[in-house]
Amino acid sequence: MVKIRLKRFGTKKRPCYRVVVQDSQKPRDGECIEEIGTFQPIAKEDNQVSIDMDRAKYWISVGAQPSDIVKKLMNIQSAKQAK
Repeated sequence: MVKIRLKRFGTKKRPCYRVVVQDSQKPRDGECIEEIGTFQPIAKEDNQVSIDMDRAKYWISVGAQPSDIVKKLMNIQSAKQAK
């Protein structure tokens, strides 16, 4: 099964995440199919989330399942684009 989930990078106590499309059997930081965005929890509110919503919608249409956190981030991104 293909999932849309977070992949961690950055240093200790300064995490950054990539929003990736990945096989659910692969390890968290393993090989991914496609990177579709970033999440930087330490940054200012308006610069934390950046997701390519067109690619995310495409992957969901072909059966990829977003994780709970990614669903929340996608809602934040779509609200930001609506403004």
